[in-house]
Amino acid sequence: MAGGRLSTHVLDTARGKPAAGVRISLYRLTGEAREKLKEVVTNHDGRTDEPMLLGEALVAGCYELVFHAGDYLRASGQAGAGVLFLDEIPIRFGVPDAGQHYHVPLLLSPFAYSTYRGS
Repeated sequence: MAGGRLSTHVLDTARGKPAAGVRISLYRLTGEAREKLKEVVTNHDGRTDEPMLLGEALVAGCYELVFHAGDYLRASGQAGAGVLFLDEIPIRFGVPDAGQHYHVPLLLSPFAYSTYRGS
């Protein structure tokens, strides 16, 4: 396979299981410009059905994944209709080498999240 890939998944750490039904938007950032590349929803395993970007579609540069956590937290009964502590969670990251695999997971609860470069 030519080029690398970008993937993600979401784990609901408060419930101890994958977060199904989380909407995720992917953007490429160039200076002040923000170009929407893709929008997906996580499957039953908290993963996307295919990589967010694959092969030549992944180029070196800056990206942003926006996890629409508030919708998920409300749907799963972990949040009410009022103002949420966490709603949309943007994660900005760089891809210095487009030939590698970049995995950007989200570990989510109603009051905290974390991420890391996975494998």
